Order: sequence, then structure tokens, then C-alpha cells
Amino acid sequence: MTELPTTGTPHPLAAGLDSTRTLEFPPGFRFGSATAAFQIEGAAHEEGREDSIWDAFCRVPGAVFEGHDGSVAADHYHRMPQDVALMAELGLDTYRFSTSWARIKPGDRTLNPKGLDFYSRLVDELLGRGIAPWLTLYHWDLPQALQERGGWANRDTAYRFADYALEVFEHLKDRVTDWTTLNEPWCSSFLSYAGGEHAPGHTNPEEAVAAAHHLLLGHGLATGAMREVADKDHRLGITLNFTVADPANPADAVDVDAARRIDGAFNRIFLDPIFRGQYPTDVLEDMAEAGLERHIRGNDLEVIAAPIDVLGVNYYNGELVAGPTTPPAPDESLVFASDRGLPRRSPIVGSERVGRAWRDLPRTAMGWEVQPEGLERLLLRLQEHYTGPAGIPMVITENGAAYDDVADESGFVDDSGDRLSFIDAHLRATHRAMEQGADVRGYLVWSLMDNFEWSFGYDKRFGIVRVDYDTQARIPKASAKWYAQVAASHRLPARR
Repeated sequence: MTELPTTGTPHPLAAGLDSTRTLEFPPGFRFGSATAAFQIEGAAHEEGREDSIWDAFCRVPGAVFEGHDGSVAADHYHRMPQDVALMAELGLDTYRFSTSWARIKPGDRTLNPKGLDFYSRLVDELLGRGIAPWLTLYHWDLPQALQERGGWANRDTAYRFADYALEVFEHLKDRVTDWTTLNEPWCSSFLSYAGGEHAPGHTNPEEAVAAAHHLLLGHGLATGAMREVADKDHRLGITLNFTVADPANPADAVDVDAARRIDGAFNRIFLDPIFRGQYPTDVLEDMAEAGLERHIRGNDLEVIAAPIDVLGVNYYNGELVAGPTTPPAPDESLVFASDRGLPRRSPIVGSERVGRAWRDLPRTAMGWEVQPEGLERLLLRLQEHYTGPAGIPMVITENGAAYDDVADESGFVDDSGDRLSFIDAHLRATHRAMEQGADVRGYLVWSLMDNFEWSFGYDKRFGIVRVDYDTQARIPKASAKWYAQVAASHRLPARR
């Protein structure tokens, strides 16, 4: 995506939220946190676990900041009981974690009893502390053996995922009620197979559209298989990451079309098949050269549209977009070199020359704009056009921010001026959407603790709990102590 100059004034839709009100959340509203297996567990080759695509990607020179890897991460595999005790101290009622396919079925061969036992013990620890487990079956750690057979670009991977999902479900369904098939399939397709930024690091748009369709197919197959053995108390769903794309100039048809393209390539390409059983016509046209439509076979769309019980909503920021400022040269390549010399490409397949303009908004350490009102608009849109007509609720399964934390001598981070404010503002946006009819049942902050942040390694910290990577000590930040009070009281105090 082309970078355009910063605009001089805030976008008119980026209005601030009133922080002077004390807000009450309903008694059943869930306050929790979320993590992912590869980002926190470590124990990369212990007790039967074998390589995932991220283990392999981390060994590619330049793929990850300073050559960091997930071999130790936050050492959660060995410190799990203490981490669950910490969640209980923070008053969290829900913990969303992912299972590692590479740990449970190394090489996607047979079940690894020791790997499965780890998650069984985790579930028991959570339940013993009064914390509801929320299990995500796939958070990007595909077994490397499957990648060597084509990964998600290979249709067979969808069927292998469904088999793995059902096996995990049958072992843990007696104690786990909330199940998510996939986390953010946009990242594990477009960012991974077209953008090159995530494992396996490819820059092939044809592979990316194949991966997107096969991820959706895997979701549908897994949902259908689990539904056959689920009971009425199980809640099955998927988590999608969203953006809110606004045209830099709403009066410019080119900018309006740019926003349509981003919305289609990021949001509707997953929403419409799941909720409507079809890809949007404009998205099929935008991605025609890459061949998205060629991957649809038989009753695929019917399988993908298997009813779900909840939509997980991940939101970090929106974006201001514009059409290309100049026409491309005939021989212009869409592949470029990253800062560390690896090939990269825009992940917006079919709309690679859409540009981004920056607003006069605060930014996180990731360079992302802080735009809480975008979350309000997103929730209302989802309620009106997708979840509302389907009669299902939403849960915010990820929202949070990385900042350049500065720890004092004891390791404590006072992040009240940035991360705490970020979470407060997004909770206020959520509450405002709920007041207008959005059926939102919970908020899970990303993340419980600092962890391996994919291609950024350990350079970016999202946790409300600091991890000292030298000692693996866990030190709750100011945001954690504040969030604990919010969770306990279901009240968001006024901030003046």
C-alpha cells in the first residue's frame, strides 16, 4: 500500500469520546484477556512438538527482528499454573488461548498425548480458578510438514484442519464451552502468502487467494464436524480482524473506490461467505487476476456458511485511504525489498496501489493510529448487516496496543498515559455501540502478557503484564491493575 503524506487535520469521524462519564457494563459482560500459543509457550521442541511454519520462518535471515524466535517466548509451557494464578489475581473471568497444531499433532500425523495433556491441564487450572477457557484452534502455527505440501494454498489442508479440530474438540468439549476455529484468516492468507511479512513469507497473490478460500473452507468443515457432536451449551465461532476504511476525500470517486477496495479485501471477503454464503461480486472482480473464483468447488460456499454462535471481533485501528496518485509504469514491479532485504508485496491483492494517508491522530509503537470511534462504527455495522440478521452476539476477542514501555527499577511500567488510556477509550466506544443496539457480550484485552510479536520479535510489547525476558518475571503494569478493577466492578470509572 502506497504511503501518502500526513493530512493536516483529523478526519471528521475521528471525534474523541467522552471520558468524564462513569459507565456500567451489564453483569454478564465478560472481561478477560487473550494470548496465542506460539507467542507465549516456548518449549518449541519439547515433549513431541515439532516445527510449525513460524519455527521455520524464524530461521530465515531477516524475517524476524534481530533474529528472535519463539523457542522460549514467555515460557508459558513451564509456568502455566503461575500464569493462571496471575489471571485470577487480576479478576479475569475469561481466558482465550490457542492450541498449537504442531504440538498436538506434530507433522499432522497422530495425536501427541503429552501435547494434548498440556491443554487439558491448562483447562483444569482455569476452571479451578473460576476462569472460563475460550479455545482457538488455529492462530497461525501450521505444522511445517503441511507447508511443505503447499500449506493453506493446498486445498487438502482444509480437510486436515477439520480432522485436527474435531480431535481436539472431542478431547476437551466436556470442559470447554467456547470454541473459535480460526484467528484472523486475513493474516494467515494475505499477509502470509502475498505480503511476505508472516510465515511462510511468500509474495504470490495466487497462493494468497487460494489460502483465503481454503481457510474459510477449513472453518466451515470444522464447524460442521464439531456441531455434529456438540451439545446446546457449546458456542462455536470464528475471529476476524477488521479495519474501517475511510476515503481521504469523500467527494473524490477514486478515493471512495479505494475505501471500497480495502473494505472488500480485508472485511467482506470473509464476512460475506460466512454470513451470506457468497463472495462479494466486487471482490471477485478485484481479485479476478489472482483467480479467487477458480478455487470455489461444489458446495464450498454452503459449507463455509455453516451457522456460528458468536463472532469474534479483533480491532486495532482503521485507516484513511486514497486512490493512486500516479499511474503505474508498464514495467513497475509490485515486489519490493523490506528493511531487512527480504521480498515484500502489498497484501491487498488486486488493489495493491491503493494509498494510505495519515491523520492527525496519536499512534502506537506499531505506527497504528489510535481510532476508538472506528470500533464503535464497526460494531454497529456488523450488528446491522451481519450478526444482527444472523441472531448472534459479538465478543471483542482482541483489542490492545504496543507502546515503548519504560520500566522502573522494580520492573513496574506506568502505562496509564498510553495503554490504559487506549483500553479505556475502546471500552467507551464499545459501550456507546452497545447503547445503540450492538449485541456485544465481552471484551478480551490483547494481551495478557508481553510476548513474541511475530516479525517484530520481542521488540514490541502489548501486554498488560510486563515480562522480563531475562528472568521471566511477570510484573503487572498500571493498565493491569486498573483493568482488574474494571473487571471486578463492571464499571468504567470517569477519567478527568
